[in-house]
Amino acid sequence: MIFEGALRKWFLPGLAAPLLVIRDPIAIFILFKAWQRGILLPNIYIGVTIIVAIFSFYTALFLGHGNLPVAVFGARILIVHFPLMFVMGAVFCREDVIKVGKISLLIAIPMAVLIALQFYSSQSAWVNRGVGGDIEGAGFSGALGYSRPPGTFSFTSGVTQFYGLVGSYLVYFWFDSAKINRVVLFGATFALMVAIPLSISRSLFFSFLVTLLFAVIITLVNPNQLGKTIGALIGLALLLLILAQVNLFQTATEVFTARFENANSSEGGVEGVLLDRYLGGLAGAILEGAEGDMPFFGYGIGMGTNVGSMLLTGEMTFLIAEGEWGRLIGEIGFLMGFIIILVRIMFALKLTLASFNQMFQGNYLPWMLLSFALLIIPQGQWAQPTSLGFSTLIGGLMIASLRNSEKK
Repeated sequence: MIFEGALRKWFLPGLAAPLLVIRDPIAIFILFKAWQRGILLPNIYIGVTIIVAIFSFYTALFLGHGNLPVAVFGARILIVHFPLMFVMGAVFCREDVIKVGKISLLIAIPMAVLIALQFYSSQSAWVNRGVGGDIEGAGFSGALGYSRPPGTFSFTSGVTQFYGLVGSYLVYFWFDSAKINRVVLFGATFALMVAIPLSISRSLFFSFLVTLLFAVIITLVNPNQLGKTIGALIGLALLLLILAQVNLFQTATEVFTARFENANSSEGGVEGVLLDRYLGGLAGAILEGAEGDMPFFGYGIGMGTNVGSMLLTGEMTFLIAEGEWGRLIGEIGFLMGFIIILVRIMFALKLTLASFNQMFQGNYLPWMLLSFALLIIPQGQWAQPTSLGFSTLIGGLMIASLRNSEKK
């Protein structure tokens, strides 16, 4: 998932199209072996999701867009990737989740170097090549003439989600620093602080604020952690003061600030950003689906994805809606779309309650991972393969983190 974009852009550009779904056969194989060994046990979330996906597959073919590849691409999200969360949760244990965190922090350090190179290089530079070796570059509109770097990913959202995950792990390891090498911990902290302005991503900035809020809640629940929290905040402040003296960081901060101000103004200020971006127009999507004139069974599963738009129109565009809930309702209709939305909300709620309970027992790992999971599981854009991958990953890690540390 992390290096798929690098293959599609730099090393195997001629295979960019098949590499887009390179995770799918691996996921199918894992599901098959899990079913064969009795690891994948049925639950209401999987059951309801698969029933809706199969039904939506047929309605797409006979009542919707009628394109078989598009319907398959859309249905695989619910039939393959969503159940994979539960397989990961059943196979991994808590120690495995911590190992994933250690590797993520290690990768975060060279990733910051890469996005710095992309930030300060022209879009025609090799490091900024787009999918399929596109010489126009993979960067996305930023501010002051700078583009948002995609790192090793195909699109800039990959950097945002990767460092969102890193941030949740990073704060956890600051609470339990005995579990990780201090050099890696400090290096990853530095990398994240640099990555936020270099990414020119408001989503990453808000994601880290949410993670810090979750850390504050830990301190309120367990005042014994107050010293660590204050120490970490002082350390962050000192790090930012040091970085503020570096010209490269100053430039990135200026660009990020300009992007922040311009985008906030166009979206109605910070309140507009929070209501539209983080709530994702959720209420609006439901109201539009309930009152609109769209078909009862929607326009067909898969039509709202980028791949679906390419296969149906030859252009990459949003045929239904940019927001996730709007896409779901537009693809499979108000009734079934609302059912999938409800499944995702209830799953996220169950993880929240379980993590909250674990926090009171001194297990902070699931609670900190939840700070990222709540931003992507309920309303993350699963139509986009990278976002789907991070949703699947964090869902599985969340389930596993709630288990004990013994291998089965």
